[in-house]
Amino acid sequence: MSTVLTDMPKYKMNNGLEIPAIALGTFLGFDERGLIKSENKMLRDVVLQAIDVGYRHFDTAAVYNTEDEVGEAVRMKVGEGRIKREDVFVTTKLWNTRHRREQVVKSLEETLQKMGLEYIDLYLMHWPIGLNDDYTHTDTDYMETWRGLEDAQQAGLTKSIGLSNFNKQQLKRVIDEGRIKPAVIQIEVHPQIVQKELIEYAHSLNVVVMGYSPFGSMIKRYGIQFPGPRFDDPVLVDIAEKYGKTTAQVVLRWLVDRDIIPIAKTVKYSRLKENIDIFDFKLDPEEIEMINSFNSNTRYTLPSFWQTHRHYPFEKVENPIADPFIKN
Repeated sequence: MSTVLTDMPKYKMNNGLEIPAIALGTFLGFDERGLIKSENKMLRDVVLQAIDVGYRHFDTAAVYNTEDEVGEAVRMKVGEGRIKREDVFVTTKLWNTRHRREQVVKSLEETLQKMGLEYIDLYLMHWPIGLNDDYTHTDTDYMETWRGLEDAQQAGLTKSIGLSNFNKQQLKRVIDEGRIKPAVIQIEVHPQIVQKELIEYAHSLNVVVMGYSPFGSMIKRYGIQFPGPRFDDPVLVDIAEKYGKTTAQVVLRWLVDRDIIPIAKTVKYSRLKENIDIFDFKLDPEEIEMINSFNSNTRYTLPSFWQTHRHYPFEKVENPIADPFIKN
């Protein structure tokens, strides 16, 4: 198969629209100085390359500080005639400090101005957790926030709306009480957190699942190599050799074979090509179960500094870490 994908597979969402089966993540992470920012249009250039090799889905968020460069790259490629706007699927997210209903549409309007786009394809509530500007907790109910997202969709600012980092009970409540059903839920999924129950529940309600941090312990996080499977794990190596693929491609395919959209992050051209070259093979059910067996319910996105919030979605820990978003 060519490393330039010309026909991206897609899933149909519950509103009848389609969403591409793999996304490029544009969160650049943290370093000792805080949130990493793109310098000299680096992220824009990565998105330009990604479009050239066949990516049609880009995942960003207000808090990532990458919306502007994602939008610029899309506009450039549309201007070149390389793609049409409707060929590209753009996902972004509402940040926690904009959870009041009247803030949601305004926040998305600001995002669209920043991106230079007339609409986005999918707007997600990044967390069910509402915060004030100083990051103290608000008592804003995420159902109020969801009504703001419904307003944004009905105003034509976004084609679809959904959730991110919600648990099963919170997803059920939005479906039960909302006017518009979430089209997508985005959660952490990798071999160490298989998320079988939540994913099966979402699929049973025809909610598409996007999975972030797909490589789990295979990559260093915060400069640390955590316990768990690595790229040279014998189980993954055996499967990769069978299909003539890399272990990274096997893990991404494991997600696709579970009907999950992987959000793979990279700024390297070779990795862009490698990560998208996963649609010419399929894992056996036994191989999927072998990878599932790595599960240890390990989260790498665990904002325990928010765990006293009444809408905190995850299990609580004894020693919460400091909030990296608060500026000292």
